Amino acid sequence: MGREPISRRTVLRGIGVTMTLPLLEAMEPLTAFAGEKTGPAAGAAPVRMAVLYMPNGVHPKRWTPERTGADFALSPILEPLKNVKDDLLVLTELMNHHSTTGDGHYYKVAPFLTGTEITKTTGADVRVGGVSLDQLIASQIGNLTPLPSLELSVEAPWTFVDTNVGLTTLYGGHISWNTPTTPMAREINPQMAFDRLFRRKSSTTGASLRDRSVLDAVLNDARRLQRQVGQADRLKLNEYFEAVRSVERRITFDAARRQSEVMDDPILRAEIEKLGGRLKDYYAVPEGKRGIDHTEQVRLMMDIIALGFWSDSTRVSTFMFGNEVSGRNFAFLPGVNTSHHETSHHENRAEKMEMYYKINRWHMEQYAYLLEKLKSIKEGDRNLLDNSMILLGSGMRDGNAHSPYNLPIVLAGKGGNTIATGRHLTYAPRTPLCNLYVGMARRMGVTLDRFGDSTQELPGLSDPHYRGVTGPA
Repeated sequence: MGREPISRRTVLRGIGVTMTLPLLEAMEPLTAFAGEKTGPAAGAAPVRMAVLYMPNGVHPKRWTPERTGADFALSPILEPLKNVKDDLLVLTELMNHHSTTGDGHYYKVAPFLTGTEITKTTGADVRVGGVSLDQLIASQIGNLTPLPSLELSVEAPWTFVDTNVGLTTLYGGHISWNTPTTPMAREINPQMAFDRLFRRKSSTTGASLRDRSVLDAVLNDARRLQRQVGQADRLKLNEYFEAVRSVERRITFDAARRQSEVMDDPILRAEIEKLGGRLKDYYAVPEGKRGIDHTEQVRLMMDIIALGFWSDSTRVSTFMFGNEVSGRNFAFLPGVNTSHHETSHHENRAEKMEMYYKINRWHMEQYAYLLEKLKSIKEGDRNLLDNSMILLGSGMRDGNAHSPYNLPIVLAGKGGNTIATGRHLTYAPRTPLCNLYVGMARRMGVTLDRFGDSTQELPGLSDPHYRGVTGPA
């Protein structure tokens, strides 16, 4: 007699902990959940979407691949993506038409996912003109998961006025907007982001509970479940549990490492003392005064996105590598001796452009880390990247020129086998970026005709023979 199927919504529980699970063979088919929108194919694994935002643009001459279609060659900046080249769409000549109304960075980042125009202000009365793509999708499918969406970064948003352009810096710290006037709060602490996935809200402030591994908390439930499932599912569970435990351990280690580095730096220590010695406010230290390697901190956030998608805790996430105009010091990279924003204003000086390029490549390495992680996770007869859309982009092309045209945009993942990847597509100049967003929303199960400045769904996403077009818009 075969085993009884278990619910797709089965969770493991312990004191202060609720752990959702990856898709198992023993689980009921997704078609059993009447009314659930999981993407274009009924009964398929759900489609997930993440948007990764890279501030300050890119080296304009080292971004665009050679050749179009499937026979394209990765550019120097994109070369770290070589292991997932067949899972990519590199999209050229997209832009947000409403980001040209003012000079500087802030007009490009705040409406990156809304396709609208910001209202100039120096106060808290920010207005971006629309809801962001991620929140539009979350409003329609967020009820299907414990977390409607997950907003992450490694840098706290700023709240002062940039007198150079007469704008509040709040516009530079948010791409996710719940309403035209309300940005979504971002989690910048890996421990707190991890807790959002697995710990009940009422328990996240309890130090004694947080000191205990979430796996230890659900141990009895986990053992009971493993007795219910077959050998293949037990192996899947063990892989998932080990991934959770690894992230827990690395969060603890990285927090201790960063605390040690901060305390060893007299400038940073002085900044911490100004904040009352609260390490949790370390992230508020002005970025230009840091040279600490934050690669592991970023990768922990990538792992948390992967865990969120793997366990179906959420299907929508955004991540900002930093605030626009970020002065984060990248001196931890060989050959770089200054901050990100400083190098983006390269003035065509060879030494600064080389540092700019190296910082761009570092961002691609972190993007590749997430994509390879998702690709390594099996989900039915596909992998998690096949069932996802992971967009990386910036609101400007060349940081020196503040150019809003021909944005650097890469889309990875097959969106539940509805996207033909492994191509470089060039569109007519000034094609709306929101045309892509319409196609992504539809693949998330959202009915959408227009969004922002869109004119139609971006053509060619599903057609492996489409090579794009060139010529006037």
